[in-house]
Amino acid sequence: MRKLYLATRNAGKVREFQQLLAGSNFEPVRFDGYAEPEEGSASYAENAALKARALAEQLRTAGIAGAVLGDDSGLEVAALGGRPGVLSARYGGPSATWASRRTQLLAEIAASGSADRRARFVCALAYIYTGGSRLSVEEHVDGVIGERVRGAEGFGYDPLFVYEPAGRTFAELPEEEKNNVSHRGRAVRTLLERITIELPRNA
Repeated sequence: MRKLYLATRNAGKVREFQQLLAGSNFEPVRFDGYAEPEEGSASYAENAALKARALAEQLRTAGIAGAVLGDDSGLEVAALGGRPGVLSARYGGPSATWASRRTQLLAEIAASGSADRRARFVCALAYIYTGGSRLSVEEHVDGVIGERVRGAEGFGYDPLFVYEPAGRTFAELPEEEKNNVSHRGRAVRTLLERITIELPRNA
């Protein structure tokens, strides 16, 4: 079992990664000294790589050798021209809560006058091997924005994101079912496939 240091302080993401990596050769762990870098606004991939590089450097400074995983994700809403997108976690300003972000999102969609409820979740992952080589993947899942908050599971925008094949929001799905179809679940599976192929020369 190899330790995989997660470049996040989001407890919800940590829990999801622990579940998604269960049964793999990785043990996802947090580094208590992780200091999050200031994110950009260009792309998910850029932010994921930024976080991964920051944690890798912090681990080196602490004298710790280990693989690192950075992630960035966001919600893209058709009626809002793809917003909040890469700024999803900063939507509504620095003092906003997730509850207020969800309320604002529904209000903006209503104010747009659009009947288009299509949306998608996107997740980019940046993996840095112990030896320093890097690997990036990006996946997404399509859905629609519900009329109201539904469900008590998940985090972030999950209570608004309806996964149409199930007819339920991500916050209404059991964790295992959500992880099977989510953007983050898809990205982790793609990453593990890539690592399996490339690990011998990059470990």
